[in-house]
Amino acid sequence: MENHSKTQLQSFLKHLPPVEFCCVYGSSLHPNRDNAKSTMVDCILGVSDPLQWHSENLKVNKDHYASWMSLLGGARLVTNVADYIGVGVHFNPFVSWNDKMFKYGVVSMHDLVQDISNWERFYLSGRLQKPVQIISDNLNVGNVNSVNLRAAIAAALLLLPSKFTEEDLYAKICSLSYMGDLRMLFAEDRNKVKKIVQGQFELFRSMYKPFIQEYETNELLRYSLSGNPPPVLSQDCDLSAARSLVSSLPPLVRSQMGVKLGEKKRLCDSGRVINEVVIGSRQEAAQCMQTILKRKVMVSSARQAVSGLLAVGGVNGMRYLGAKMRKAWNSWR
Repeated sequence: MENHSKTQLQSFLKHLPPVEFCCVYGSSLHPNRDNAKSTMVDCILGVSDPLQWHSENLKVNKDHYASWMSLLGGARLVTNVADYIGVGVHFNPFVSWNDKMFKYGVVSMHDLVQDISNWERFYLSGRLQKPVQIISDNLNVGNVNSVNLRAAIAAALLLLPSKFTEEDLYAKICSLSYMGDLRMLFAEDRNKVKKIVQGQFELFRSMYKPFIQEYETNELLRYSLSGNPPPVLSQDCDLSAARSLVSSLPPLVRSQMGVKLGEKKRLCDSGRVINEVVIGSRQEAAQCMQTILKRKVMVSSARQAVSGLLAVGGVNGMRYLGAKMRKAWNSWR
């Protein structure tokens, strides 16, 4: 994100109630297109108490919300729609400030941390597996997100063949949170993953370099610099390597895999007894994990789509959907 845009967002935040966490994601992060000035800035705001936060925000920024929500139920309705219809996030899009358009999503810090550490809904965790610009972080969410990144690279490696490029790795990581997303069928650019990775390759590299080095140290990944660029990475695809990758997945995902594939008790190095997923083959483990993640994404994307349309109202909802569908249509032409 350009410095002037970061400063502009920091200034915008001063006109909102205090937040514990703020990050920018999406195409506005490092715009490289001719229409960069018209790109909406997407950001996630983590707050300690969404009900209280929306109550305060409605007093000073009522125009950010759909009129029917502010009139009929106020903050209580906003949070109920987000929690019981959506996945705990309320988005206010098309917020104009200082000749710039913003879309901000408000989530409780508890829900944010739960999702990035356990992939409970696999919604915000997917966004934070891609490059983001952290603007404010009072509770060190950036450090907690390292668990999310380590799990993301493990999941991607489980789905990749024995040899692949660095771009293949980042594309697979990026695609995890789009598997099963209903919007990809009609309201997203078919080349979205490719564009994200190619446009932000160096950011992906800086995010995942420590984890790649960790896998190299453990001899689960190897760089081959011979031959034509780009360099190729190779990985072990035996059962022991697959078990190691599965062990790096979030506890909830491992538990769900255990229900499908079976579990066995094992004594770990610390002397604690843990449940280990029974893996018959690498392909079986990869397919099981993929099915679980697809279902999570499908459910979350569908719930959030309905919640989002209710939250922004009919006019803005159609405006937002129309813009998405135009992008999708142009990508198929």
